[in-house]
Amino acid sequence: MAGIYIHIPFCKKACHYCNFHFSTQTKYIDAFTNSVVKEIELQKNYINQPIDTLYFGGGTPSLLSEVGFNKIVDKIKAIYPLHPNVEFTVEANPDDITAMLVKTWKKAGVNRLSMGIQSFQPHALEWMNRAHTALQAHQAIQIVQAEGIDNISADLIYGTPHLTDEDLLADLEILNRYQVPHLSCYALTVEEKTALYKMIETKKIAPVNAQHQARHFEIIVDYLDGIGMEHYEISNFSKPGFRSKHNSNYWKGVPYLGLGPSAHSYNLQSRQWNVANNQLYFTSLEKNELPFELETLSLHTKFNEYMMVSLRCQEGFSLQYIDEQFGSSFHQHSKEIAEKFITKKLLVKTESGYTLSKSAKFFADGIASDFFWIVP
Repeated sequence: MAGIYIHIPFCKKACHYCNFHFSTQTKYIDAFTNSVVKEIELQKNYINQPIDTLYFGGGTPSLLSEVGFNKIVDKIKAIYPLHPNVEFTVEANPDDITAMLVKTWKKAGVNRLSMGIQSFQPHALEWMNRAHTALQAHQAIQIVQAEGIDNISADLIYGTPHLTDEDLLADLEILNRYQVPHLSCYALTVEEKTALYKMIETKKIAPVNAQHQARHFEIIVDYLDGIGMEHYEISNFSKPGFRSKHNSNYWKGVPYLGLGPSAHSYNLQSRQWNVANNQLYFTSLEKNELPFELETLSLHTKFNEYMMVSLRCQEGFSLQYIDEQFGSSFHQHSKEIAEKFITKKLLVKTESGYTLSKSAKFFADGIASDFFWIVP
């Protein structure tokens, strides 16, 4: 099986923290639609197996018109065989959700929505410069559920300076009352070239407090564990049967095709990424050229990626798998480092391998980097 990801590089406004590739020049959406349809045609041989996940991300996919959305979907269906039980996800902002729009998506085959809630607290939404209100967030969930889509994922951002512990618990309780079966919870990160970075640099707002974020992470983990949601990836929680199949396939190393500006693709042997510039993307495809860079993955790069991803996931990593896929040197290297982290009670040994202890999960990426195979 394989996946397809379509990056929709447009937003109504720029959130202060966002460093994804997007443009607020929505007048170019039609040009984008024509370009991505052409890219689908040019990339028809990239994947030669059934597609079991289809994901429209962004940016803001809910800005696409019904005509534009269906044009892209119809082209994908004409080129690639979709699995009968394909997971078809669309990311959406609450302020774009209408009953008519959800009906359009359902008719095209959409069966899962990922909603950028971020918070139900008005002051937090204003601080992030979100386009929607708390009322619109409530209404969006109600509309989607009324239209018969129960497979909903909600994004939350925690660790912002003005979000108190009580605010965070209130957000979690609201989502629990709505019985939303999947949550993606992200610590606020400060990325260069964002408005947030500039405001902190010029001391207009306070910097991120790591202790505040760590405490919020613990609150989320404890609360969601208490209502029966599994913590299957560092930032992701789900009720049984509602894991994100698309993201899980990424973490398992399943091949995928990325379409649109800045989108990444992976075919087990190499990784490629499209140019992160809308106009260059348009002009390249007008000339029937694919605007991407390519990296052939070395053995040590594959190993490092495996460690980074597996330590973020509930199942952890397997020394047997490392031995079979990467060889005895990588096996011994991993075993020695694992023993050090077990002594520190940051790793736990399981029947199949090693996974992070509860106290270590907030520091997953840093621990993974200690396992990396560094080539001189």
